[in-house]
Amino acid sequence: MDRIFNISVDDLKSRNGYITASEIVRQYRLWKETLQIIKDNKEKISSYLNAKLSDKNTRIILSGAGTSAYVGDVAAPYLTRLLGRRVESVATTDIVSCPEDYLEKDTPTIMISFARSGDSPESVGAYDLADNLIDSIAQVVITCNKKGSLAKRAAENSNNLVLFMPEESNDKGFAMTSSFTCMLLSVLLMFDIENLDKYNGIVDRLSKNGERIISEEPAEILKLVKLGYSRVIYLGSSSLKGLSREAALKGLELTRGKITTSSESVMGFRHGPKSLINDTTLVFIFLSNDKYTREYDYDLLKEIYNDKGGKKVIAISSYKDEAAEKISDKLFVTDITDASGSKNVEDAFISLNFILYAQIFAFLYSMELGIEPDNPCPSGTVNRVVKGVTIHKYIK
Repeated sequence: MDRIFNISVDDLKSRNGYITASEIVRQYRLWKETLQIIKDNKEKISSYLNAKLSDKNTRIILSGAGTSAYVGDVAAPYLTRLLGRRVESVATTDIVSCPEDYLEKDTPTIMISFARSGDSPESVGAYDLADNLIDSIAQVVITCNKKGSLAKRAAENSNNLVLFMPEESNDKGFAMTSSFTCMLLSVLLMFDIENLDKYNGIVDRLSKNGERIISEEPAEILKLVKLGYSRVIYLGSSSLKGLSREAALKGLELTRGKITTSSESVMGFRHGPKSLINDTTLVFIFLSNDKYTREYDYDLLKEIYNDKGGKKVIAISSYKDEAAEKISDKLFVTDITDASGSKNVEDAFISLNFILYAQIFAFLYSMELGIEPDNPCPSGTVNRVVKGVTIHKYIK
């Protein structure tokens, strides 16, 4: 590949952006690899979950820090509905600081920890607290790093399950990109482990969409970057609210905070956060595939579009939508085929396609500002693996 996002590889390397660009563009390929990993571990996952979920009162916690926490934010609403039981997203950063607020001693619990490196102090800290404070605890670690501290710790206990993502998903760049989407896909698949065959078509569709987005959409995304707007807002409902948090974080990280980013739910946006909009604001709305929820998306999209001022509102949809196109400044469509199949894909899954727009936007904006995407904070104030965290001994 001589060019990525219409930028020469030589230019990307000289400007310290090649690693991140490469990690963004390989995702569509890694999703198929992730599906195969889950298939290869089907028997192990099935027997493990069948045993641990036999008690209907079992609570499921999805946990991680930063982007890894947002994996849980995207997955939890869908898994709650799929499983008909209690599934909660609780960041490791919350667990380590206030364990008794989030861990229930007498409630059987499966805690699923997401980690790119597995070397963040909070990852191991939350793991240890859950082990020590919950009477009946099973721990699942989904990680991109076989050599990480969390993977090694979890492997010591036969009551745990450790799943390794594709080796290439262990992003070497500062920002998590392929690690986010691979870990998200894996947890969505593992909890429907007996029906994996039905996901072949979905993952294939998402992969084809991803390949097209990466090759065809950067020019249109660059036009938004060239506007030079200083504020960027991402909005979505339920799983897409969680995705909005990750999208906003990508913009903040890769531009070193040079642009102000924010996220909120579609319905919550009017209750104060809308005050952030000025004449140099881009508002992205992730349109839900749920017909009922999408009506609320339309309402806010139309409202912002009709508001006065220089702001721009961009809609991102999984399928062609003339109604959305008429009430937005730009409509991006992940699946440009005439097939209706994309309308039936759950929001948690279409998040894999949607996040590509935010990743590419953040990357191109970083390059536009002359920031090095692979290491946007060379001062060390913020690091790829968090530093400066002390895990204090918990005594109660």
